[in-house]
Amino acid sequence: MIPAQCRAARGLLNITQSALADAAAVGLTTVVDFEKERRQVGRFSVSFIRRALEAAGVVFIEENGGGPGVRLRKVGSDGGT
Repeated sequence: MIPAQCRAARGLLNITQSALADAAAVGLTTVVDFEKERRQVGRFSVSFIRRALEAAGVVFIEENGGGPGVRLRKVGSDGGT
């Protein structure tokens, strides 16, 4: 996950940086610094942030020629993706 994907995911979910930090069990400054690329954030913290966003319904799209991205998970009638 890159910082732009994190910002976009929060936008899709309409959640604040503070709410994301709480959901990921990381400090608010960790989320802010990661999104603004102020410093190198540890891989475990990034993993916690990503998992929190995924648990909230975000799917990360890896680089596939069109650039990395995010989308909301499509929930079918069986509750899956």
